[in-house]
Amino acid sequence: MSIIGVDENLPVKEVHAIYPTIDPKQHYAAQTFRGKVVLITGASRGIGLESALQYARAGASLALASRKQATLDESKNLILKELPNAQVITFVADVKDVKHAEAAVKGTVAHFGKLDILLANAGKIRAMDKPFAEKDPVGWWDTLEVNIRGVYNFVHYAIPELVKTKGRVIITTSIAAQLRVPTASDYVISKFAVGRLAEFIAIEYPDVKVFTVHPGTVDTQMSAEAQAPFPPVDPPSLPAAVFLYLSSGKADYLNSRYVSATWDLAEVEKDWKEKIVAQNGLVSKLSIPA
Repeated sequence: MSIIGVDENLPVKEVHAIYPTIDPKQHYAAQTFRGKVVLITGASRGIGLESALQYARAGASLALASRKQATLDESKNLILKELPNAQVITFVADVKDVKHAEAAVKGTVAHFGKLDILLANAGKIRAMDKPFAEKDPVGWWDTLEVNIRGVYNFVHYAIPELVKTKGRVIITTSIAAQLRVPTASDYVISKFAVGRLAEFIAIEYPDVKVFTVHPGTVDTQMSAEAQAPFPPVDPPSLPAAVFLYLSSGKADYLNSRYVSATWDLAEVEKDWKEKIVAQNGLVSKLSIPA
């Protein structure tokens, strides 16, 4: 399989484990997110669950959304077993359903009084095994529904609350957004599109910071089902730590931009921050070097 765009990346050190710049223990010790309310979609397993644990350890109150109450209960119990005083509520929600998104956001605000951070983490990927015309077209479109509409639905209802708190949106994207991967057009297009959505959030609601984050290649149930061409080498703790780092305000120059959890973000800031800001980099645009 010939993948186009692999070289379209920042030439910085790749990391596949937590390192000092993003170490969440600094947030645990300082209780950085005490008094903050975090709503997480796709929260019952993998990256979503690990993120919930890290935010809770750092003092946040949590609203967890996923499709099944049983797995939400398991996730909540896991968090409370480690952190008995954690504040956790749950919502059964299909992210494609606008009413479910509305109920989750409004329910979160009704319970906690506000919303500070939305982590739009739920997603879908199908097996990368056939060209698009050889696959079920309903399934192709459903991937876009989950990955684009599912993000938009929650963002739509969260934005008025996030404007009040000068809050943050973090969208789990993929390096696939920058690639042309044969047999994965539905997934690639959906992840490319949410990057542009992030740019609109930043333009239309400048009080809200937004980031799209490639989590690395994490061994999750979804990635296993996809039969992706990249082997899983990253723990879910890595993207979760990057989410905390970005939502803590330590790298707001990356607002509206694509970020990879596998970049050494200390090196990015040291060597690339000035160029990224000056040239409005890490966003989707047509560009031909002079």
